[in-house]
Amino acid sequence: MPVKTVCLLLMLLGAQTCLAQYDSKIYNQYLDFNEAQSKNETAKAMLKADSILHSSEKLPAKAEISFFGRLAKLYEDQHQPEKSIFYNEKVVAAVPDYYVSHRALGYLYLLPLDSLTEKINSAKNKPADYEKFKAQYFRQIKTALPHLEKAEACDHDDATLALIKSLYQKLNDKAGLAGLDKHLKSLQANCIDLLTD
Repeated sequence: MPVKTVCLLLMLLGAQTCLAQYDSKIYNQYLDFNEAQSKNETAKAMLKADSILHSSEKLPAKAEISFFGRLAKLYEDQHQPEKSIFYNEKVVAAVPDYYVSHRALGYLYLLPLDSLTEKINSAKNKPADYEKFKAQYFRQIKTALPHLEKAEACDHDDATLALIKSLYQKLNDKAGLAGLDKHLKSLQANCIDLLTD
């Protein structure tokens, strides 16, 4: 009997601690942020986001992840890929099957390829630089591929599939290309297309 009482008290204390961490003021700012973003009021959304960022841990856990997802999209729309990548990575770390952030990350990681191609072409007479830029180029592709594959597995898109195949060809990865269909089927389980708070 005393063991049950102690367990009950510990559970109640844990629940109280969780509730104490939730801050209704921050949550209301989060709701204002969502509303501003849905109305395409970018400046207002950015201000609200700034007021939330330093206290985002005071949001309920699911709301914090949803906030990071929306913030990632806001930064992507504002052509700030580094910040978008940062927050999309937070989302996929918390919700690995949320393929929307995977798709965004896949395309965002490919953005430097054009610049790297120019650097590779201009460094043909400088072997050390040529190899360095080539390594960076392939590293970007290898970073993007898993994200694009998860997105493609969860939500087929002809353009994304064609891109994935072309990336395997650039890597000269014949085995990866040959096993792509099987690999995509293995990634189809547990796809999430909506973050809830």
